[in-house]
Amino acid sequence: MNAAGREAAWELLCEWTPSDSLRKHALAVEASMRAYARIEGENEEQYAITGLLHDLDYERHPDPETGHPRIGMDELRRRGYPEEVIDAIAGHADYLGVPRETMLARTLYAVDELSGFVMACALVRPTGIEGMKVKSVRKKLKQPSFAAKVDREQIARGIAELGVDEGEHIGIVIAALAENAEPLGLTAAQIEAAGS
Repeated sequence: MNAAGREAAWELLCEWTPSDSLRKHALAVEASMRAYARIEGENEEQYAITGLLHDLDYERHPDPETGHPRIGMDELRRRGYPEEVIDAIAGHADYLGVPRETMLARTLYAVDELSGFVMACALVRPTGIEGMKVKSVRKKLKQPSFAAKVDREQIARGIAELGVDEGEHIGIVIAALAENAEPLGLTAAQIEAAGS
């Protein structure tokens, strides 16, 4: 992995991404990636950094025709990040047509949209992420009007490509986000404070 490590990746993300909500999304995907790295016995730092930086250029260059994730990938290549990380980031954007051939790429794809969706579910609960159940996330997935921008088909494709059980996958993501509830703004106290 890049010698600069996680701290440098976070600094880079903050430099390119002023938006608090997009930073929190990156942290949520990082948490989910770490959880899967532990389960699969993979390189936790590599998984974490891939999750943290996957949307690096989204705020600056959101255009799918010319921008995200190409500009970010070029920047990561320039900084010496491994090609496996860059390929995984390319693979999370369906419109680039890059096959997800590694476990790293399939995992990023499988947790990206779902991490955002689980966060959305937590933000409408008085208790936040605490005590969230898989069945409540599944129920919300069936409501097209809830978090309507979340691509349900991409979530299903990601689960199929990763070859995991849907309930187990949702449970892993919930647990990963719950473990990081405070930095993600998902505690009951934070949600109560935001609502007042």
